[in-house]
Amino acid sequence: MKGMLVLENGLTFHGTIIGDKQNGYGEVVFNTGMTGYQEILTDPSYANQIVVMTYPLIGNYGINENDFESHRSWVAGFITSSACDQPSHFQSEMTLDDYLKEQGIVGLANVDTRAVVRAIREQGTMRGYILPALETMDVSDLKFPELSKSVVKHVTCKTAYQASVRGSHHVVLIDLGAKQNIVQSLIHKGCRVTVAPPSIGLKEISELRPDGIMLSNGPGNPEDCAEWLPLIRELAEAYPIFGICLGHQLLALAFGAKTEKLRFGHRGSNHPVKELATGKVWITSQNHGFTVVEQSLPACLQVTHRNVNDASVEGLKHSRLPVFSVQYHPEACPGPQDSEYLFDQFLRLMAERRGQSLAYAT
Repeated sequence: MKGMLVLENGLTFHGTIIGDKQNGYGEVVFNTGMTGYQEILTDPSYANQIVVMTYPLIGNYGINENDFESHRSWVAGFITSSACDQPSHFQSEMTLDDYLKEQGIVGLANVDTRAVVRAIREQGTMRGYILPALETMDVSDLKFPELSKSVVKHVTCKTAYQASVRGSHHVVLIDLGAKQNIVQSLIHKGCRVTVAPPSIGLKEISELRPDGIMLSNGPGNPEDCAEWLPLIRELAEAYPIFGICLGHQLLALAFGAKTEKLRFGHRGSNHPVKELATGKVWITSQNHGFTVVEQSLPACLQVTHRNVNDASVEGLKHSRLPVFSVQYHPEACPGPQDSEYLFDQFLRLMAERRGQSLAYAT
């Protein structure tokens, strides 16, 4: 079946429908990763988004049960130049097309993805539809409504649960749309992990007796999560905290900083980030459309990492509290594992603070 992508500025790109035949609607973004399409499809941070893959051949190693980042796909649509229908990998269990059909996700193949990406880079991220290409359709009649602002509540767990019952440090992971590999990375480092929704209260968390708090990645505009900022501020004054991606942005907001939307975001597994303390440049995996405004940072928050390409803020630490965060994904998947050392830094903070008073703030 012939299909098309229609952007809100009127631009139209044609291709072939794959996956489910239902229409798709969402924010159209692009990812520059050469691999990792399965992890991208199942990353909750992509909820409400139509993902355009810039690498021309997607699906060549199929879909397997070991590389899911959550129990389902969250994307609103999936676009590629070429969708492989004969994957070759010893773990492959189904094709990309079969998986999209199973998940009820519409896809579009045989698309000029370079042209799509050029439009987004020049004009900024836009909303769009994936639709059947019907001769009788007048795309000028399409409406492009605002997307849901409660997307984190849609992707988070509903109640707290134990992901690992053994470990030298107990970490409560606040699930804002967490990738499974954050949990696995903590377990790999010897942590006992409890996953909890952001609606959990400070009293409930204290009863869990954690050694540290992890704030996960997640979808949407960080300013739409304002209801959880008081909890995050209280947690920051009580426990060591490590924030990733959306968790990084919410930490900044909790201390009075501001965030803003990037023109087309950072999504891919090859973004260079400079660590200011050492001068080292790490290659990082990223997936975010918003960034912390550096000029809005309070004196207590210090920039630790900076994006080499556009100089945006990629890491923060508190001047007095055992709190730090990064905008990128040290747990990778897909992407390099250069920044795994940040989990070791978190473990050191928990070890140093274990048994001390909760009141660190002045």
